[in-house]
Amino acid sequence: MNFHAGFDTDQFPGLAQLQWLRSNTNLEWCGYYLAPAPSHADRSWMGKRAALVAQGWGLLPIFLGQQTIGPGSHHVSGAQGSTDGLAAVQLMHDEGFPACSYVFIDWEDGSALSAGSKDYLAAWAAAVNAAGYQPGIYCSHGLAGAMAAILAGVQPPCDGRIWAWKVGRTDTHAYTCAPDGFPCADPALCGYDAAIAWQCEQNCVLSLPGAPSETMPADLSTSSLADPSAAA
Repeated sequence: MNFHAGFDTDQFPGLAQLQWLRSNTNLEWCGYYLAPAPSHADRSWMGKRAALVAQGWGLLPIFLGQQTIGPGSHHVSGAQGSTDGLAAVQLMHDEGFPACSYVFIDWEDGSALSAGSKDYLAAWAAAVNAAGYQPGIYCSHGLAGAMAAILAGVQPPCDGRIWAWKVGRTDTHAYTCAPDGFPCADPALCGYDAAIAWQCEQNCVLSLPGAPSETMPADLSTSSLADPSAAA
């Protein structure tokens, strides 16, 4: 099986930077931050889908919803999950993602899920599914099994996806590799066999000699899919 290197960064680096990365590195897909979202107001990625697809990028739509740690909005409940799920669907539709595409809610807290958190995530996934899109969850590898159980409980049934993080360090650090050397290992190595993507590096400052911007902040991931948004 082939695996596919990807990255995400919350502020859009520019189309020239993305074209350079696609032409000169083994990066094949990128996170696509939907906004405005409850915990992400920056709209810099919005309106770029068609141009990025034309450049050859696969995309992983990210909805930064309610949180239970850190910055952002902290209103976790079933009712809020339904509201936020519909908001994610509207953003997907507005950006031109076709029906049945996947959208991933970004869950930053790696600790055990509270009852309210479970209700929120289940309602979010159900609302996305009912509106004709498909839910995915970004989470710690330690929560991946619990998140998969939430997705498995959605009615009508859906084929949810997990993007899990497991990293060796979380501090901001320089990251240098060959242009074709970005991580593209089996996502199962994150510790959850069914993950379709593994975020294996966080808070990198990439060294990109020759790029329009020769340094760029990013998190790095590897996926079993060249386009994590696309339905199977």
